[in-house]
Amino acid sequence: MIKRVLQNTFSLLNVDYVKLSEKWNYLNVISPYFRIYYIDEGSGEISGQSGSLKLEPGYLYIIPSFTLCNLHCDGYLSQYFVQFFEESVDGSSLFARSRNASKVKAKQMDIDLFKRLLEINPGRGINRSDDPKIYEKNIYYKEYQELNNMQGLASYLETQGILLQLMGRLLQPQLQRKPEERHAPAKIVETVGYILVNLHQELSVTSLASRINQHPDYFSRLFKTFTGQRPVSYILEKRIERAQYLLATSRLAYSEIATQTGFDNLSYFSKSFKKLTGMSPSTYKKQVYTVGFTL
Repeated sequence: MIKRVLQNTFSLLNVDYVKLSEKWNYLNVISPYFRIYYIDEGSGEISGQSGSLKLEPGYLYIIPSFTLCNLHCDGYLSQYFVQFFEESVDGSSLFARSRNASKVKAKQMDIDLFKRLLEINPGRGINRSDDPKIYEKNIYYKEYQELNNMQGLASYLETQGILLQLMGRLLQPQLQRKPEERHAPAKIVETVGYILVNLHQELSVTSLASRINQHPDYFSRLFKTFTGQRPVSYILEKRIERAQYLLATSRLAYSEIATQTGFDNLSYFSKSFKKLTGMSPSTYKKQVYTVGFTL
């Protein structure tokens, strides 16, 4: 019997119930954590490169980490929301194949889950200024991690369970978009895991193919079949995604981030970062400080 082990856990940042006005109007929001909303009154919109979603009562919404989007309230909007980091043993994400915002019709169970999450995690709303001069981003994250560490085991496990249930509800629409998808061979799955934990190392197509005893050309075609990308493109994308995380959550120098994500020099890192995100590392960092902690 094969045992399936879930590799993903979550670090809670914020959970609250808020009433918003037209001031909730932010462009180019991108954050290293997930957002889930349940809307009970009012209206608004999430928009981005993949289109727009109307925020309306009775629906659950998810914005995966590193999803660039705009947030808008038509005039009045009340919502339950939760923000959290996703962590995994191999660095992979449950939403690795889709970083698009999505929605599902809410059930009473979803509303009850939000209310229970609030009950066992009191005082976890966003209660400070968004001004980066007032707080240090890495200190902010550490503060909430300490709150998670202080949780009793029962509350911690229940929080994990609730977040897993909400993620499961919102992951389903993503899976339904790819009904033709086939299971990847074990060697490709293992290679993806190897890449994600070794982004700081040199990762050539030849060396990756050699690890699993395949010809580089065959390996590259097989990899694209099951990931949608050639190995080189996939590795670059994951390196930049990891760099985004480090820029948002640490005070590391750009050169250190470049080293930790496998770039030979700062110039190549900056050029690659701008090519994939449309902005320089410094611009990205300033933008995250400015809008990254909107609800």
